Amino acid sequence: MTWGIRPLLRGSTYTGVLFAFLGAAASTVLLPFAVLPALLWESGPYGARAALVLVVWAGLIAAAGLARTTRRVLIAGARRLLDAPLPESAGPLGADRRRTPLWLLLHVAAGWAATLTANLLLLAALALPGRWLGGEAELSLFGRTLRSGDGWASWAAALLCVLSAALVCVAVSGVLRRLAPRLLGPSPAERLALAAARERRLAERNRLAQELHDSIGHTLTAATIQAAVVGEVLTSDPMAARAALRSIEDSTRAALEDLDYVLGVLREEAAGTAPARTLADLPELLDRLRHTGTVVEPDLSGDMARVPAALSRAAYRILQEGVTNALRHGADGPIRITAALSPDGLALGVANRTGRGRSGRAAFPTSGHGLPGLAERVRLLHGEFRAGPDGAGHWVLTARLPVRTPA
Repeated sequence: MTWGIRPLLRGSTYTGVLFAFLGAAASTVLLPFAVLPALLWESGPYGARAALVLVVWAGLIAAAGLARTTRRVLIAGARRLLDAPLPESAGPLGADRRRTPLWLLLHVAAGWAATLTANLLLLAALALPGRWLGGEAELSLFGRTLRSGDGWASWAAALLCVLSAALVCVAVSGVLRRLAPRLLGPSPAERLALAAARERRLAERNRLAQELHDSIGHTLTAATIQAAVVGEVLTSDPMAARAALRSIEDSTRAALEDLDYVLGVLREEAAGTAPARTLADLPELLDRLRHTGTVVEPDLSGDMARVPAALSRAAYRILQEGVTNALRHGADGPIRITAALSPDGLALGVANRTGRGRSGRAAFPTSGHGLPGLAERVRLLHGEFRAGPDGAGHWVLTARLPVRTPA
């Protein structure tokens, strides 16, 4: 029983009928133009002239549905008043506009049907119980005639009319709400475009998250170690302490540039120049490592300027993340960094000792996303990736990327 009356108590039922009424009312603006051909055809039969008015009226309504503004208004109204689930269009609004005239004709027809039927039923409900309208009402149904003032029967008929008017509202709202996604929503091609756009946004956000993880994670790790170095040598070696503080300043400034860029993209604002650190910036990375008191053993071979820019940026991030892992989880000892360009490709590597954490340093928290993110990055570049123990007391991270060097 509750299921049967629930649509009658739902507010969206009556806002949906209001939406239909508005469509019928708006269509009256075009009615005078539809009447003009019939007025010019004075000798025509009445029925033919009436049919001509309806045909021209329907044609004008359908033509109005081709306008992008009309579609935009209809979609907004259907979302708010019909409570119809209409996702955003992936392409230009109205890219598939052939369905809009059909919807508009249905909208207007449903609006007029609801307006005329509901008004007649409500008028009968007012007139049947009594004679306060100054006349006598009569309702004939299934061979039975009811007149105003016929006692309980006229009251029952009035209640039935009110209920029927409410059911008309339910039916009209339900039909419009069911058909709105098909005629006003995205077409199958637009749905595919929407899915592709969502996938691109997700991929871009994942890329930005990885960039932020690599850059900020490395900077904070290096700055933490450098700050510890400053505390140890502040009194015994002020020159080294000042050098470490300058390194902290430089690395954190670079991290702020990365952060500003990523936040600008996430806010969908015009971001500044994107940080484009490549293998050419490796010396700066090595200097920052040395300022932490870490022994660095670089092994660089080949002309890194011949590496394509996109691949060079990815290679820098791979080495940066490898160094960050070595700083966080490696033991005291040198960090060996390898970057070798050959006709076979670009070989990258970071090797360090394992064991207890670096002396005097607290353990670093880990997110668990660094190495999986690197593996995914290398996979997308059609390369090979490995990270794990390499004999007793050593850890190695290696990546090999295919390279097409410019001639």
